[in-house]
Amino acid sequence: MDTRRDIVERTFAFAVQIIRLGDKVPRHSVAGQSLYGQVVRSGPSIGANVEEAQAGESRADFVHKYGIALREARETHYWLRLFRASGILGEPDVGGLIQESDEIRRILGQIVVNTKRNLDK
Repeated sequence: MDTRRDIVERTFAFAVQIIRLGDKVPRHSVAGQSLYGQVVRSGPSIGANVEEAQAGESRADFVHKYGIALREARETHYWLRLFRASGILGEPDVGGLIQESDEIRRILGQIVVNTKRNLDK
Protein backbone atom coordinates (compact mmCIF):
# COMPACT_ATOMS: atom_id res chain seq x y z
CA MET A 1 0.00 0.00 0.00
CA ASP A 2 1.46 3.39 -0.90
CA THR A 3 2.04 6.00 1.80
CA ARG A 4 -0.73 8.28 0.60
CA ARG A 5 -3.40 5.55 0.66
CA ASP A 6 -2.02 4.24 3.96
CA ILE A 7 -2.41 7.61 5.71
CA VAL A 8 -5.95 7.97 4.32
CA GLU A 9 -6.94 4.59 5.78
CA ARG A 10 -5.00 5.15 8.99
CA THR A 11 -6.61 8.51 9.73
CA PHE A 12 -10.05 7.06 8.97
CA ALA A 13 -9.48 4.21 11.44
CA PHE A 14 -8.19 6.73 13.99
CA ALA A 15 -11.37 8.80 13.59
CA VAL A 16 -13.48 5.72 14.31
CA GLN A 17 -11.45 5.04 17.47
CA ILE A 18 -11.91 8.66 18.61
CA ILE A 19 -15.67 8.44 18.11
CA ARG A 20 -15.79 5.20 20.11
CA LEU A 21 -13.81 6.85 22.91
CA GLY A 22 -17.02 8.62 23.89
CA ASP A 23 -18.36 5.36 25.32
CA LYS A 24 -15.51 5.36 27.86
CA VAL A 25 -15.87 8.96 29.07
CA PRO A 26 -17.79 9.11 32.37
CA ARG A 27 -21.21 10.67 31.76
CA HIS A 28 -21.09 12.48 35.11
CA SER A 29 -17.74 14.16 34.36
CA VAL A 30 -18.34 17.67 33.07
CA ALA A 31 -14.63 18.06 32.32
CA GLY A 32 -14.56 14.67 30.58
CA GLN A 33 -17.53 15.54 28.40
CA SER A 34 -15.94 18.89 27.56
CA LEU A 35 -12.64 17.25 26.61
CA TYR A 36 -14.48 14.66 24.55
CA GLY A 37 -16.30 17.44 22.72
CA GLN A 38 -12.93 18.88 21.73
CA VAL A 39 -11.30 15.61 20.70
CA VAL A 40 -14.33 14.39 18.74
CA ARG A 41 -14.10 17.54 16.60
CA SER A 42 -10.34 17.59 16.05
CA GLY A 43 -9.71 13.83 15.72
CA PRO A 44 -12.00 13.03 12.79
CA SER A 45 -11.03 16.32 11.15
CA ILE A 46 -7.54 14.92 10.57
CA GLY A 47 -8.84 12.27 8.20
CA ALA A 48 -11.35 14.60 6.59
CA ASN A 49 -8.56 17.00 5.62
CA VAL A 50 -6.31 14.18 4.43
CA GLU A 51 -9.18 12.86 2.30
CA GLU A 52 -9.90 16.31 0.91
CA ALA A 53 -6.22 16.78 0.06
CA GLN A 54 -6.36 13.77 -2.26
CA ALA A 55 -8.45 15.89 -4.63
CA GLY A 56 -6.41 19.06 -4.16
CA GLU A 57 -6.50 21.48 -7.07
CA SER A 58 -2.75 21.93 -6.95
CA ARG A 59 0.32 20.80 -5.04
CA ALA A 60 0.03 23.97 -2.95
CA ASP A 61 -3.58 23.09 -2.11
CA PHE A 62 -2.47 19.56 -1.20
CA VAL A 63 0.18 20.97 1.17
CA HIS A 64 -2.34 23.39 2.66
CA LYS A 65 -4.85 20.61 3.44
CA TYR A 66 -2.13 18.40 4.91
CA GLY A 67 -0.98 21.37 6.99
CA ILE A 68 -4.49 21.69 8.41
CA ALA A 69 -4.55 17.93 9.11
CA LEU A 70 -1.21 18.27 10.91
CA ARG A 71 -2.53 21.07 13.13
CA GLU A 72 -5.64 19.01 13.92
CA ALA A 73 -3.41 16.03 14.77
CA ARG A 74 -1.37 18.16 17.15
CA GLU A 75 -4.54 19.43 18.81
CA THR A 76 -5.96 15.91 19.12
CA HIS A 77 -2.70 14.69 20.64
CA TYR A 78 -2.97 17.48 23.22
CA TRP A 79 -6.55 16.60 24.22
CA LEU A 80 -5.72 12.91 24.52
CA ARG A 81 -2.74 13.65 26.74
CA LEU A 82 -4.97 15.88 28.86
CA PHE A 83 -7.46 13.02 29.31
CA ARG A 84 -4.65 10.87 30.68
CA ALA A 85 -2.93 13.54 32.78
CA SER A 86 -6.20 14.61 34.41
CA GLY A 87 -7.07 11.02 35.30
CA ILE A 88 -10.41 11.20 33.50
CA LEU A 89 -9.31 8.31 31.29
CA GLY A 90 -6.48 5.91 31.98
CA GLU A 91 -3.66 4.45 29.96
CA PRO A 92 -5.72 1.48 28.70
CA ASP A 93 -8.30 3.89 27.25
CA VAL A 94 -6.05 6.52 25.66
CA GLY A 95 -2.49 5.16 25.60
CA GLY A 96 -2.83 3.58 22.17
CA LEU A 97 -4.61 6.65 20.80
CA ILE A 98 -1.85 8.92 22.10
CA GLN A 99 0.76 6.76 20.40
CA GLU A 100 -1.23 6.63 17.16
CA SER A 101 -1.81 10.39 17.16
CA ASP A 102 1.93 10.92 17.64
CA GLU A 103 2.74 8.63 14.73
CA ILE A 104 0.13 10.32 12.53
CA ARG A 105 1.59 13.74 13.44
CA ARG A 106 5.05 12.60 12.41
CA ILE A 107 3.84 11.10 9.12
CA LEU A 108 1.82 14.19 8.22
CA GLY A 109 4.73 16.46 9.12
CA GLN A 110 7.05 14.46 6.88
CA ILE A 111 4.56 14.55 4.00
CA VAL A 112 4.27 18.34 4.33
CA VAL A 113 8.06 18.83 4.48
CA ASN A 114 8.73 16.51 1.52
CA THR A 115 5.97 17.99 -0.63
CA LYS A 116 7.10 21.56 0.12
CA ARG A 117 10.66 20.57 -0.76
CA ASN A 118 9.45 19.19 -4.09
CA LEU A 119 7.46 22.38 -4.73
CA ASP A 120 10.62 24.44 -4.37
CA LYS A 121 12.46 22.44 -7.05
